[in-house]
Amino acid sequence: MKNSYYNIGGIFFGLMFTTVSMSIKAQTRTISGIVTASDKPLSGVVISQEGSDHVTTTTEKGTYTLQVTAENPILLFRHPDYTEKRVTLTNQRVVNISLEQKVKGIEEVILNAGYYKVKDKERTGSIAKVSAKDIENQPVNNVLSAIQGRMPGVSITQNSSVPGGGFDVQIRGRNSLRSYATTGYDGNKPLYIIDGVPLPQINDFNTGMSGSILPYSETNPLNSINPDDIESLEVLKDADATAIYGSKGANGVILITTKKGKKERTEVNLRTSYGLGQMTNVPKMMNLEQYTAMRKLAFANDGVPVPANAYDINGVWNPTKYTDWQKYFIGNHSEFSDVQLGVSGGSGSTQFSISGGHNEETTVFPGSYRYTRNNLAVNLNHTSADRKFQIGFNGTASLQSNLLPPTDFNLVYAALAPNAPDLYMPNGMINWEKNTFTNPMGPATQTYTVKTKSLNANITTSYNFGSGFSINLNSGYSTYNSNDQKIFPKTTYNPSSNIGSSNSSLRKGQKLNQSWILEPQLNYERRWAKHQFSALIGVSLQEQKSDNLVMLGRNFPSDDMLTNIAAAATITVPSANESLYRYQALYARFNYSYNKRYFINLTGRRDGSSRFGSDRRYANFGAVGAAWLFSEESFLKNRSWLSLGKLRTSYGIAGNDQIGDYQYYDTYQSTGGSYGGFSGIVPQRLYNKNFGWELTRKFEAALELGLLKQRLNVNVGYYHNISSNQLIGIPMPATVGFSSIQANLDATVRNRGLEVSLQTVNIQNDRWKWTTSFNITLPENKLLQFPNLDKSTYASRFEVGKSTSMVKLYQYTGIDPVTGLYTFYDANKDGMINSADRIISKEIKEYWYGGLQNSIQYKNWSLDVLLQFIKQSQYNINSMYGNIGYMANMPAVFTDYWTPHNPDAQFQKPSAGYSSAAATASSLFNSSDATVSDMFTVRVKNATLSYSIPIPTNEKRRFGAKVFISGQNLFVFSDYKEGNPEFTVAGYSSPLRVISFGFSLTY
Repeated sequence: MKNSYYNIGGIFFGLMFTTVSMSIKAQTRTISGIVTASDKPLSGVVISQEGSDHVTTTTEKGTYTLQVTAENPILLFRHPDYTEKRVTLTNQRVVNISLEQKVKGIEEVILNAGYYKVKDKERTGSIAKVSAKDIENQPVNNVLSAIQGRMPGVSITQNSSVPGGGFDVQIRGRNSLRSYATTGYDGNKPLYIIDGVPLPQINDFNTGMSGSILPYSETNPLNSINPDDIESLEVLKDADATAIYGSKGANGVILITTKKGKKERTEVNLRTSYGLGQMTNVPKMMNLEQYTAMRKLAFANDGVPVPANAYDINGVWNPTKYTDWQKYFIGNHSEFSDVQLGVSGGSGSTQFSISGGHNEETTVFPGSYRYTRNNLAVNLNHTSADRKFQIGFNGTASLQSNLLPPTDFNLVYAALAPNAPDLYMPNGMINWEKNTFTNPMGPATQTYTVKTKSLNANITTSYNFGSGFSINLNSGYSTYNSNDQKIFPKTTYNPSSNIGSSNSSLRKGQKLNQSWILEPQLNYERRWAKHQFSALIGVSLQEQKSDNLVMLGRNFPSDDMLTNIAAAATITVPSANESLYRYQALYARFNYSYNKRYFINLTGRRDGSSRFGSDRRYANFGAVGAAWLFSEESFLKNRSWLSLGKLRTSYGIAGNDQIGDYQYYDTYQSTGGSYGGFSGIVPQRLYNKNFGWELTRKFEAALELGLLKQRLNVNVGYYHNISSNQLIGIPMPATVGFSSIQANLDATVRNRGLEVSLQTVNIQNDRWKWTTSFNITLPENKLLQFPNLDKSTYASRFEVGKSTSMVKLYQYTGIDPVTGLYTFYDANKDGMINSADRIISKEIKEYWYGGLQNSIQYKNWSLDVLLQFIKQSQYNINSMYGNIGYMANMPAVFTDYWTPHNPDAQFQKPSAGYSSAAATASSLFNSSDATVSDMFTVRVKNATLSYSIPIPTNEKRRFGAKVFISGQNLFVFSDYKEGNPEFTVAGYSSPLRVISFGFSLTY
């Protein structure tokens, strides 16, 4: 009976299996065909069956073959440059399709959001993008120079004209109170990521060699990246966009994607350019007659006869000799040259791109100073035949070498007396003019050299399991190693002092940084009916090591051996340290959309940083973003005037750990010397394990509109960020032995603002195309609270209700008509002017800033012009120059000084330094409200004219050639006439006007 039961059951299940198998076999069939575009075969088209894992790609001849199931399957034909097509099959077995070229509107633009990609139309966060087209052909060696004025909410200022220097980058304001002015390092730097690998962050070690040539001794990590290797640059701004990076994204994220190979034929690209640069907006200096009159009057005002050491006016130096030292030291032309060669190509499954280049730039200073960079970029991508497995390698490497003077010549050398002696004697030796001349070319022989090696590489792998599941693994490695040195030869000194090579010295420093990152990630996507959602969860593990060292060699046998520290009789190590930074995070994202019009995005991250004590090491951050595509609603969908209408908003919390390593420990530092054969150590900071993450709460609301078939696109956004738990030194009593202790200060900073961007297509036909892009940002930065501020050492630095860039100054009350000296308001009526009388608060800030770009194309001609504009409160020329009357030339504006015949003068009477009252008044004037002015500036940031040369081609040989001429910082129109209106550090030379020309060839 039992056997009979099993026999019957076996027959039943066997029959059922056979029936199902026959049914499936009946529904499975092979579809083939050819895909074309403009009557030509199209390769790289991805064909898939909706709702299944069946997928294939067209060959170079446009052919494909695909197994499909189901009775009436739906085929999807996709290509990034062509419109997607859906075909519902009936009984066909051959399906030939023609795709149309895609006219990319905002809904077709794909944005890199870091751990995922999103259509611009569907994003819930604030992401700004600049493409390779906007970057190419610009005579810059750092991409940040190329994107100034192109993005709302992103303020970028170049610190000086010196190649290899730094940039001040602010994404929606300054959230942290930590700045160079308060702590010696900036806690507001954005996170830079290249192809998924973050660049090393925070190495606040300073070798002490470059401060007088590079503002804040700072460089920028993007100096190592060749702008021509960049495919796109995205800036993540709000909480929804940055929260997935947790604490590292608190100040915004700059994502750089390098160029990749394409699924086309092999292509060779050559691009070269050459340019000349010069300083602009330099103040006009006094001529010899004006200078001599000022100097003589200065001694007369002091009641002192012209002394024997006043060589410029007592007849020792030629009274009729005149040299324009400003022109000599900073009026030269710098040279720019750049050569880039690249090869790219690939087939349906493998793509590659290899490029290399050489870049050189000189300075406007006299001398053979030069910056060079050699770069290499490699990209390889492979996809398996079933399209499930992908692997890619991205690598960029650069070697930088920079030879610079010890000091920016604009700081001091351009102020030489107009009749100062020649710098060199006829035999080429430095001229000391019989010991009457302190020749600046002596100290100028203290050359500063820095060499940098950087490598950024990552391997990404992904596997699609089917059913919506896939896994990614991103592994990256980055190094940024810098070696600098400064020589102090005997030529620094006047030979009459008999200082020889025994007093020469060499200072060498090294900053070695290396980091690795490992990020596994699981993804899931599902779509059914009107619902679509995606989710990801991942882990980020990162480690960064820094090894810093400074060596000092003294007493050399000869200056010929000065660059070899082994030749020094005495070698000391003034400072050395190692640091290890570890970072780990768990992050997740969930995105849901309904009916392609309602979107919600949830992001969460738990971060752990070794920069905090064990009790405060971990913290949770997250954000929520939502968007409504109201243009997809039935009552608006078919309106001809509305192409896109979207409302979006976001809120979230981010953290910040940019404080340097080991800040919570008791730390000590070597004294760098020895006593009795033993070296000593000194304490650096106090132990405090209780400080933790700085917090920023971010809110945004925005409206996006595409009108008139996207000929007019408007984006308006409002952001409101509150930063608290500020990581800054809390002042301590002097009896403790430390001025402050690192801790969380209960101070709150608010950044809010309005961002508006506008894009228009003014003309578009077969011959002409004219587009305009406009953006403007109205930011506000304010300190909302700071407990016991008036009793702290920060009382002179901050004020509640004012910007965090506020400065306290004396109130200037004019020139005393009797003494001819500056006067100031005595706030406390004690009869003295001192720090207690600094009652005027001036904010060094931007009222608004933006850019206007016009792009015009006519046949093979193209013209792009970018205007950058800013309304700001900034330091003026009064903050840069001291007392009038010393043996130093000054801008001609200072000839408006007080005399009995000029009582309404702008400046006080000259003094040669013998009047303490005049010197004190001048010093107070440099710290008064007379040194800050409101300025409006419009800068022609870039203008590029290019022409594509028509060259006959055929199917086997295709050439492309283009010539171009480009100008950077071409013209500046400002109501501030006495120098660079955008300087961040007084006295340093301003960014150059550069005009370059070049050509590119493609084969």
